Amino acid sequence: MLRALGRLIGLGRAGSQLSLELESPPQDAAELRERLVRLGLDARYRCSLTRNRTVFVSYSADEVRIHRGYLDAPEHAWKAIVAFVQARSRAARSAARRELLAYRIDAGDLRAPRRAAEKTHPDDEAMAARLRRAYDSYNQEKFGGMLSALPIRVSRRMKSRLGHYTHRGPSGGDGEIVISRRHIRRHGWAEAMDTLLHEMVHQWQDETGLPVDHGRTFRAKARAVGISPAARRDVA
Repeated sequence: MLRALGRLIGLGRAGSQLSLELESPPQDAAELRERLVRLGLDARYRCSLTRNRTVFVSYSADEVRIHRGYLDAPEHAWKAIVAFVQARSRAARSAARRELLAYRIDAGDLRAPRRAAEKTHPDDEAMAARLRRAYDSYNQEKFGGMLSALPIRVSRRMKSRLGHYTHRGPSGGDGEIVISRRHIRRHGWAEAMDTLLHEMVHQWQDETGLPVDHGRTFRAKARAVGISPAARRDVA
């Protein structure tokens, strides 16, 4: 991890390397972008820093969003960010993702200020109880009872997504399934139960050591439990 000293960064011409050994780590998004452009990032990208606790690097057509913990990262992690953003194949992007996630962000950066954790509103407890009963039934009928019990919550904050599965932490805790209250009220219980099953498939992926995504294994399992394998944009 870089603290007070930078790494030697080559500028690409023989005999014209600049020693940056005394250069401090980048202090903000602009300085980090400068380092990334040196390492090959297309100059059209702007950079912003986040404190997201679950997504460390993401990008759009003209912006790369990077967790601020990467300000102190070694050069190989920065190179992995560049490779992730500009990969030309799924295999290359997956390899870059593994490399950038191998860098362990300081725990202090993950304890960034955030909104208080949402709890199910008292008026929505009946909804949550119905979802918990359905979860127990689906676990037995469709997953052979193999899924670990975890909290099922109804969210009033969730506006653009239908549901969400939160990965379990290294100690096995903190996992949960959240279903949007707006989704239940607008689309009805049949759709909400399909969303619950969707998130349970993600839990199954997580607990069996598979990538939590919407790839081939997700689609196969979704069909097996009786829901559409399509990964809709508004479903996490």
